[in-house]
Formats: sequence, C-alpha cells, structure tokens
Amino acid sequence: MQKLRVTNGVYWVEIPEADLYILCGCPADAVKHLMKMGLIAERERNGVVAQTGPNAILLSDTTIQKGSFSNLAEFPVLQMLYLQGMILPHHPNNTGRKPMLIGLEDQVRTQSGYIYRGTYGLLSEEEIREAGVPGPLARDMVRIKRWFAFDNIRRTEELMELKVVDSPAVELRGGAFIRRRGFNRYEFLYGGESVTVDLNLGDTEEYLPTYLLGSQTLRREYFSVVHIGEGDGWDVTRPCMASMVCFQGRIYLVDAGPNIVHSLNALGVSINEISGIFHTHGHDDHFAGLTSLVSTDHRIAYYAAPAVRASIVKKYASLTGRNEATFYQYFEPHDLLLDQWNSVEGLEVMPVLSPHPVETTVFFFRALWEKGYRTYAHLADISSFEVLRKMVVEDPGKNGITQEAYDSFTQKALTPVNIKKIDIGGGLIHGRAEDFSADASGKVYLSHTSAPLTDAQKEIGSCAAFGQQDVLISMHADSLLKDGLRVLRGYFPGASEDDVAMLGNCPVVRIPPETIVQRADTPAHDVYFLLSGMLELIDSKTGLHNRNSAGSLIGELECFGTGTTPRTCRALSNVTALRIPCEIYLEFLRRAGVESALREVRDRRRILQGSWLFGEMVSFPLQARIARAMERRFLKEDDVLAPQGRAEILLLDDGLMSVFLGATPIENLTPGGFFGEETIMRGAKDLPEDWRARFTRPSMRGRGSTGSHHLFEARALLPSTLYAIPAEAIEDIPVVQWKLMETYERRLKSRRAEVHFLWHESYVLGVPDLDEQHRELFALIESLAAIAEGRSNGDGMNGTMGKLVTLARSHLQYEETLSAASPAKGYEVVIREHSDFVKKVEGLLKYLDKAPVDALPATVEFLKDWVIDHTLVEHRRFRLAAKS
Repeated sequence: MQKLRVTNGVYWVEIPEADLYILCGCPADAVKHLMKMGLIAERERNGVVAQTGPNAILLSDTTIQKGSFSNLAEFPVLQMLYLQGMILPHHPNNTGRKPMLIGLEDQVRTQSGYIYRGTYGLLSEEEIREAGVPGPLARDMVRIKRWFAFDNIRRTEELMELKVVDSPAVELRGGAFIRRRGFNRYEFLYGGESVTVDLNLGDTEEYLPTYLLGSQTLRREYFSVVHIGEGDGWDVTRPCMASMVCFQGRIYLVDAGPNIVHSLNALGVSINEISGIFHTHGHDDHFAGLTSLVSTDHRIAYYAAPAVRASIVKKYASLTGRNEATFYQYFEPHDLLLDQWNSVEGLEVMPVLSPHPVETTVFFFRALWEKGYRTYAHLADISSFEVLRKMVVEDPGKNGITQEAYDSFTQKALTPVNIKKIDIGGGLIHGRAEDFSADASGKVYLSHTSAPLTDAQKEIGSCAAFGQQDVLISMHADSLLKDGLRVLRGYFPGASEDDVAMLGNCPVVRIPPETIVQRADTPAHDVYFLLSGMLELIDSKTGLHNRNSAGSLIGELECFGTGTTPRTCRALSNVTALRIPCEIYLEFLRRAGVESALREVRDRRRILQGSWLFGEMVSFPLQARIARAMERRFLKEDDVLAPQGRAEILLLDDGLMSVFLGATPIENLTPGGFFGEETIMRGAKDLPEDWRARFTRPSMRGRGSTGSHHLFEARALLPSTLYAIPAEAIEDIPVVQWKLMETYERRLKSRRAEVHFLWHESYVLGVPDLDEQHRELFALIESLAAIAEGRSNGDGMNGTMGKLVTLARSHLQYEETLSAASPAKGYEVVIREHSDFVKKVEGLLKYLDKAPVDALPATVEFLKDWVIDHTLVEHRRFRLAAKS
C-alpha cells in the first residue's frame, strides 16, 4: 500500500494486491494533477493504447472548501470510463468491474446526480419545455441528446459502484477497508497496514492549477477579446477554453472554467470587476469556476439561452444538494433568444444552438463602429462536420438531426467574422480545424485542445497566448478611473460632483504583485481606493487572511484617528489604485455629510473587517449597512446560546465560546468567529430522520423564542461580547451566503460519522473462536455507544463496561496463548500493544468513576478505534507474519 500527496487537498492511494488505485479528493483539475505527476499515462495493452489512472474516487465530506467546489468527479469519471476504456466494448480494460465513488452518503448521492446532469443536462422533453423551449425544438433537442447517448441514457449507478462509508469499516475490495477517522480524514486498511489521508485544506492553502501564469495588466478597451484559455480538461499547461470580452470598459466572461480566479489575478482583474458571464454549456471545464463568481458582494449578471440556464441550475442544485432557487441568490439571470441579436448594455450577442450531449450554444458578438459592425465568434464545444453528417436522419422517429439543421448550423459556424475562436478537440463532441480551412474570417484561433497543432492546422489558424488581446474598437478614454469615480458616487450619494472630482485628482498608483502596500503597526497616512486588481490583508497573530478587490477602501478606518494599521496589506495581482491622503478623505466625508455617521459605527466596522465572514469582498457601503444593523449582546461564563426562532448571525467580538453539535463540542470561537448560520441556511426539518432524533434539541425559551428545534448551540467559556446581525442585513450578499453554506456543512460533518457500530461479515478472520469474541466486543461497544449518544438510558453502563473489559482481557490472553503455541514474527509487538491497551482501559475506568458524562464519549471512541485496529490491522498483520 502506498500513499502520495498530489496537491493541496488531494492524495493518491494504491493497493495493487486489491486492484485499487484511489484518487482521494477531486476538486477541479484533479485529473490534470494526476497527469502532471505521471499517475495517469498512456500504456499499450493487447495492442490497444489507453491511459492508466484511478479506478476509485474518495470524496470530500463537504461540497465546498475555501469557497471552491471540493468534489467535481465528472472529469475523473470520464477519464476512467473512456480514456482508460472501462466502459468501451471489447476494450481490454473493460473487465466488468465498475469504478467506485466512495464517501459519506450525501456526497455520494449528490455526486451521482451531478455526474448524471453533467452527462445529459436536461433529461426529458418535459424539462426542456419547462425551460421555455418550444415543443418542436424540444423534441429535436431530445433526439440530439439520445443520439450522443447511443440511444441509451444511463444513470450513474449503472456505470459506477457507489460505496457509502456508513459502518465502522467498509470493505472496498479484496480485503481492503476504509474507515472515517474524523472530518475529511479517512484511513485505508489492508493486510495489517494502514494509511490515513486528510482532505482538509490548510489555513493558508487553496486548490491550485497545474500551470503558472505570468502577471499582466489588462487594458480596458471599447470592444476587445482577451484570450484567457485555450486548453481542454486534460491540458496540464493551460487554462480551459474561455474568453473575456471587453465592451465600453466593462468586462464579461465567456464561460468560467476551473481556477478562473487564478486567470483573473494574472490579468490584474478582480471578481468585483466582472459585469457578467455568457455561458455556453455546463461541462465542468466551462462550469467549475462559477464558485469564484459568487465571491462578490453583489449578484453577477448571467447570460445564457433558457435551456442552457436551466441545465446549469439543475447541475448546480445536484452538486450542492440545495434548492434550484438558491442559484439566483448568486446570479442575476438574463435569458437570451436563440438565433437573434440580443442587446446587453449596448453589446449585441447572438446564441446559436450547437448539437451536443448537453444544452449548448455558441456565441456571436458584435458592436457598431465606423464602416459597420466589428464581430467575434466563440465556438466552444462544437462537433465536427463529419460527426454532424453522421447524425443526419430525416425520420423524425429516429435520433439525430435533420439535413436542414445540419445546413443551418454549419452555415452559421462558417460565417466570416473579424475574430473567430473554434474548438478543435476532435472526437465525438468536439470540432476539427479542417472544417474551417476555407473560413474567410479575419483571424481564426484554434482552441480546446491539449495536443500540439499539426502543420496542416497551423495553416488554418493561430494559437493564442494567455492574456493576448485583440482590439476590435479602441477606447479613447480612461475607463478605469471613470468607472472608479462612478462607484465612489454610489458610495457617497451626498457628495457633489466637484468633491468626487477632487478625489479623482489624487495620484493613480500602480502596484506590482507581492508588494506590501501598508505594513502592520505602522502609521497610516493614505487611503487606497482600488480601481482594479486584488489585495490581501494579513494578520499572522490571529490567522486572518482576507482578500479585497476593486471598489475596496483600504486604510480608511485608520484616518479616524486610530493611528496605525492593524494588519499588513499586500498586492495579490497587478493593482491600480487611487492614493488619497487621509486629510483629503476626511474633508471629503465632512462635505458629503457622512463623517459623523461613519465615526459612530467605526468600531463595529473594524470588527467586521477583522472577520473572515465580512472582512473580504464586502464593499464599504455594505459593511456600513451591516454595522448599523448590529446589536450588542453580553454573555456570562457558562451561558448557553441557542437559536431562538430568529434568523441572525452572532459575531464574537471579545471572549471565548465553544460550538456544540448535540452534546459534543466541535469548534471554539475566538474574536471574529460566528454562530447562527443554522437559522439562515437550513432548518432541522431538512435533515435525515436519524440526525433529527440524535442531535436536535428543543430551543431554549427566551426573548423571541418560538420553541423550534435546533442542531447547534454555543457556550461561553469566558465572559463574551457578541453582535447580532439580522438575516435581512446580509441576505443579498452572495459571498456571505456562500460562506454561511460552507460553514454550515462543515459543522454538520465535523464529528465522526454517526453509524451503528455493528459487526460485518467482511471482518471475519476465519478463526471461529476469535471471530465470535470479536462479534461480542462489537455488540458491547454498540451498547455503550447507544448510551453515550442518548439512544438508550445509562442504567446498564457500569455492567456493560464491566462485561466488555472482562471479555477484552480474556480475549487478549487467548490470543497470546495461541501466539505462544505458534511463534511468529511480530509476536512481541502484539504483546506490547495488548499491554498498552490494558493500561489505557484502566485509566478510562478511573475517569468513568469520576466523571461518567464526560468520560463515556471519549471511552466509546477509544474502544471503537481499538477494536477496528485490532480486527482489521493487528490480526491481519499477525496472520501475514505467521505465514512468512
């Protein structure tokens, strides 16, 4: 058995004897990381070339970590089924054994649904019609979908073996087991060996791409195309196919693939600068970056054809396990009409349906200028004309497309434009450069491929470098400063145009990446208003590490007489900012009539800025709005705080608190921490029955109490000061809602999976007496667990514990007698482990006598771990030693 660290939050575990090669953790681009490490490579077998790679995926316990999707198994599954050949007829790797999805039940379930949606999109004519598509077109789209599915739409469960970790140890295959050791921590056991993987991201870690991008500064043009991705889902050297369209200085994305935030940072563009996204379709290499776009304080405009939008929303809902309506908390939808020019704030865009397995459109953009329109075509995920010809069928009862549909699409795809980017990935669902050999467009770019261009392809089109910008219409004004002053006017509606112009006359500074802008504990003289780019605020003493983007005011609180900066500010990308002297800023506030009001909430704003929840990507006016809504509360030591029927967040300003799930402490809160997300995100009624029964408690009666039930409560370990923030003050802030969802899910999963501790036949050793004694040990430990978890009363605790200790001692003595009769390597190690166990149990017995309520849960967890180690590790190691 071998374990390798692949990248942040991702590991590789292989157990060749059990034919298990496990990808542990599958965030965006996990397959690319395996390729980069050589864990996926091409091999020839029986004359057939195919890739190696994983045959099982261990999922993270939570959907989101650090704001990004933790589980995106679509591409790893495609790699296993098709590139390894596990599903291909007559392929040597198609042995009938299905690849595995492993994890907690909710994650396995949501991944199964998400992969299904990612493969087929909308699943029926009814779903397509519900999206607003006319009946005849909906029927044609189903015919296309079924043609690509070889007339057989199959559920994920038919293709994958779903392994739910719902018992003390689950056998994967051939004597290899897995067990959950804690939140996002799993142990693999085989042949007396074990390895543990921790899928949690560290405090300063995030999911990483496989490539590095140099720092650039984007020019805001009147109409231009910026090339920010030319690779595909398998290209380890480049981002996936995507573009950025600039129009009148505004920035729009065309698709959002994995690690889009890294691409934006490299260009000196922050998320808050994105005016909208045009979405072609929902495959992960065009979809996975949506999480980055929710890290803003406002909804980003979302432009797509209705069927594409509906497909994306259903995939999002399947992946997150949340209601479809929550998608619209983060994005502002704008449906585009097919085959018509739609005006988007003056930019004209036309989506054209592309025959594809999921709902897909290509986009044509145009803007009016002298001598007519300037045009750009973005042809992502098109099938080759050869494939489309094979699809042509005139019988409406058969799957495929009509000759008319073929002629219409190919004619539109070949329409000459100034700039055209085409997908040349090949195969069944991607295009070919040769189809565009006679294209009369001004420039043709070849994209969506990980293969180097052939000479024939080089004669047809170019390959764009990252950040390359094609200017269709130049901008003759400083749009960056102009937009920045427009934002300031919105922040301070009482300010005069002259006073805003005064700020606009302050120096514009350009700051390279990694530059320290303000150092902690040094005097503050200036306020920085970010026009573009990203900054990070760091306080290593408290662990604070927040990001701020365009529209942020850095250092403005220090102008109110606080003297020194509380934390270090560094540039994450190329940054452009207005450097405003403090005296100018304060005079501006006085003239705008807001200085006194801002001074009144200064301390509360400082608290918000020092928190993870509100301190990053939340703009100045929203922080001021939240500060005005905050209500101070005090708790004495040992006071208990529980949801009281009000939807609110409680932010700790001073003191120390502990958060409990049921009766178990799961997290300590220090200043900047928060509690109460349960009241906003999801009630206990949405939980499985066993969670409701085990963890929910009647709400404490108090002011405003409704008597509802809750999962979490918090207890003051020291006298503490908190601020209550009502839900209505934050309900329209996407980044805050996204963080609340992440926190809620993490806290729910923070304790060990609560499963009945039952014996399973896969634990059998083949020695009847030992197996029977192990069964009895499992039964006694489950009885203690039921008492510890409140599933049974504690009347028989002492008797059960006494029986267990007596049985364990006699069992170990019996094993030692067997071992002495048949000496084997490793015998001394076993005896030493038995002695350590007896000493530990004796200590726990004393603890149980003194404090049974506190000691019983710890005792049960120890015994569970011990009996699994004893049964699945120690015995198998000892048996192997005896055979050698």
